[in-house]
Amino acid sequence: MVGFGNWEFSPIDLENPFPNNEGSVHLWQGDDDRIVAIPLQRFIAKKLPWIQYHELPGAGHFFAYSNEMSQVIIKTLLFGDK
Repeated sequence: MVGFGNWEFSPIDLENPFPNNEGSVHLWQGDDDRIVAIPLQRFIAKKLPWIQYHELPGAGHFFAYSNEMSQVIIKTLLFGDK
């Protein structure tokens, strides 16, 4: 998990750490998150097209602690979006 804050660089300047597709970067966002704005995550995903962006329906900011959402994430990482 990564949090945005006052960094010494812009996350938009990041380069793909897996240019040969030996791995992937995923960005997960709950569509009911009241702390991190969805437009921010969509903007980042648009600017960094190598990021695989996922919006989780009905999930809030702490979706990672939800058993149901954790299962969705694990299934997606193992089997891809279906």
